[in-house]
Parts: sequence; structure tokens; C-alpha cells
Amino acid sequence: MTPSTMHAWRSGTPGVDQLEQIDAAVPTPTAEEALVRVETAALNFSDLLMIDDRYQVRPPRPFIPGQEVAGTVVAAGERCGLKVGERVASKVLWGGFADYVAVRGDMAIPVPHGISLAAASALPVVYTTSMVALTESTTVKPGETVLVLAAAGGVGLAAVEIARHLGARVIAAAGGSDKCALAKAHGAHEAIDYRNDGWSEQVKTLTGGRGADIIVDPVGGAAAKEAMRVMAWEGRFLVVGFTSGEVPQIPANRLLLKRAAAIGVYWNHDRDAAMLARVSARLTEYLQAGAVRPHIGATFAFDQLPDALRALGDRKTTGKVTISLTHEAAR
Repeated sequence: MTPSTMHAWRSGTPGVDQLEQIDAAVPTPTAEEALVRVETAALNFSDLLMIDDRYQVRPPRPFIPGQEVAGTVVAAGERCGLKVGERVASKVLWGGFADYVAVRGDMAIPVPHGISLAAASALPVVYTTSMVALTESTTVKPGETVLVLAAAGGVGLAAVEIARHLGARVIAAAGGSDKCALAKAHGAHEAIDYRNDGWSEQVKTLTGGRGADIIVDPVGGAAAKEAMRVMAWEGRFLVVGFTSGEVPQIPANRLLLKRAAAIGVYWNHDRDAAMLARVSARLTEYLQAGAVRPHIGATFAFDQLPDALRALGDRKTTGKVTISLTHEAAR
């Protein structure tokens, strides 16, 4: 029987240090929603922005943060399309850092048999974003070169795996030898440390001076400006995010002289339902085929959420960072 109250983290005022654990009422799902018992909640950089009032979505305070969960359906609205007992992963607008969350049926991704909920928790945001980038915002052609920035992060590793599966030559740019090695283990053909000055020259050398056909950029800032130097003729620069905290000014002359394009990668369930249905189907197919292997870089216990968010913000993690609600986890 589902309890009436649950443990949750609440953000009353901006700042990770201001988060507090509370007992909250268990949500009541609408006819289009299911109530999910959360077993794993995944962290995203946007959680930090939302907690700090710097994200485009600003929930009314106080609110329960957390936008990516995986767990089991314990109650299902009549029009949500989900069943009690079904394992799902889902994006939520907020509310994920809690024992239970109401999930929209159109946002949920069924978790295939044999796939852990921890691994599946990476699908709704970072893998969906990378799949939208490489199969909807543009289309990767076999043999093209894809340069992925922050290639050991959540979006980056997902992009490496997807681009490799689509037949691209993948060059990973990551910060440090360990992160470069991780990107190669997930399918990158080459990896370069983009903390080194002039790293774009290595990309030119690796491509015989041609450059990258597609650049996946979740970082912004100086890394984006440097990457723009190595965009190939008719290249596509995919703007995914700005984890550096700096929105770059894209030099239009580089686009002009290369007949290139800068493309914003953004998606929304209300506007992009048909596209996201395609993406979810591809993700499930790739996951079952072993083409994508979500990397859980760190798992924290529920009580350690502020520590987990700080580690993510300080770029001390790789892949996905998760919170376990089923056992005491150690970093």
C-alpha cells in the first residue's frame, strides 16, 4: 500500500546549501499520469541551474527538484498508458528527488527486461538530448567526423556512443587522460585533452586539415570558440548547452566562409511528441542491442544529494551521477 507521506528534498531559497530534507505528501496523479516509486534519480546540470533560479524553467518555491527518474509504477491514471508494476524511466519537470513522483505517460520510457533502473535513469534527458541532436537536429552520415566536447560527461558519452553506432568517426574532447580513456572505452576513435592550449590543432591533424563535420557542444565558453576553428565545409555546430557558464558569441563569418550552420538542440514533450516517440523507440532499440551503455560515474545515497550536486557542479564526475533510493550507496 502506498503511504500518504514521503521523504523528499526541498528547495526553499536558491543554493544547494539551502536544500532541506522534509516529509511531504505523496503526489496524486492525474488521469494522464502514473505514480512512480523512485528507485534511482539522476542528476543534471540543469538541476543546479533550477535550484539557483538560473534555468528557463522556474518552479514556484518551495519545490522539490530533480528532473530524471527511474522506478516502478504503483498507481496509473486511466489515460496515462502505463500499468501498475511496469518499470519506467522518465523526465519530470521537477519533483524527482523524492520517494514518489507523478510521471506523465507521454514522458515515460518503458525499461526493457535485463536493463537496470540505474542505467535506464540516464535515458530520459542526456541520451534523449544526444539522440535528438544527432538524428533529428541533423543527421549523421556514415563516414562523417563528429567532434564531441565534454565527451566524458552525460550528454558527451551518450553522443560518443550514438555517433559511433551511426557510422561516424568520433573524436572526443575531454578534460584529462582518465576522461579521454573513458570516452575511448565508449566508442571514440580518438580522444584529446581540451585543457591543453591549441587543442584544435590536434583535430586538424587527425582530420588531415579538413575538420569536423559535426560538433556537439554542451559546454559553451572558450571550448566552443576553439571548436569553431575546426568546423569542416558545410559543417554543423550543435549547441546543446553551456555548462561552462558562458554563452559563446558564435562568429557568423566562420559560418559564412564554411557554408556551415549553428543549430540549437532543444526539445519539449508538449511540442515534439511525435519526434520524441521516434527517439524513445530508437533508444530502446539501441539499448537492447548494446549500442549504448550508460555509464554511471557515481552513485550517492539519498541523504547525500547536496554532496552529489556539488560534485557534479565541480566537474568531479563522469557520465551520469545518480541518487539511490533503495539502499545506502557509497561514492
